[in-house]
Amino acid sequence: MNRSKRANHFGTICEKRMAKKRRFELERSSWHDAKFGNGTPVEIKSTMLEHSDGQPGNFKVYRKYHEKLRRANGWYCFVVYRPHGRSGCTVVRDKMVRSKNLPLLRWHGGGDHRGTAQAKISIKAIF
Repeated sequence: MNRSKRANHFGTICEKRMAKKRRFELERSSWHDAKFGNGTPVEIKSTMLEHSDGQPGNFKVYRKYHEKLRRANGWYCFVVYRPHGRSGCTVVRDKMVRSKNLPLLRWHGGGDHRGTAQAKISIKAIF
């Protein structure tokens, strides 16, 4: 199985590391991954620095969940990682961004996945 198909595995590693580093509690919800101690929701988005085909990674945001996060005045935690070996990864960069301060999003059809439009955000647009 290639690394791209193991993205969920690497994403989970990144979530746990950011929860420890940024001091939020992981909380499984359809629209956010964690909460700060004061209850503010946080959505953790991670991507590989570079995919196996040489293309740079990007963050995928879903419109329905993004709008809910904005209404709650939530945050995004963006994480860029480099996988190594079969199951390890190194966090290259991470950054917290208020949901209302994301770069301009261009929504496009998401098909049946999560039943909502989606947008891709380049690593360069965040960092």
